[in-house]
Amino acid sequence: MPRSKNAVASRKRRKKILKQARGYWGARSKVYTVAKNAVEKGLLYAYRDRRNKKRNFRKLWIARINAATRAEGMNYSSFIHGLKQNNIELNRKVLADLAMNEPATFKAIVEKVK
Repeated sequence: MPRSKNAVASRKRRKKILKQARGYWGARSKVYTVAKNAVEKGLLYAYRDRRNKKRNFRKLWIARINAATRAEGMNYSSFIHGLKQNNIELNRKVLADLAMNEPATFKAIVEKVK
């Protein structure tokens, strides 16, 4: 009985990797072994940075809230503590958006917390 190499499956597997590597520079998009390494690395970066993106946005929101509360004569930590005490359940994303786009509303919140 002749040896079966299963060319169909291996070609499909290679085409899948090369399709993912489209747009990469030089051999990274043409040569299977190089493309495989590049795609694996890219997928690792994508996985890691989906989590890092959440951290970075939280840092940005905190910086914006801090700047807005300091303009009202208060600091970030006492502002957040005051929100918790007054049972104002607004998350940092919403607070940062208010501080940027609705300064009057944000000022009212700060006055309530004071």
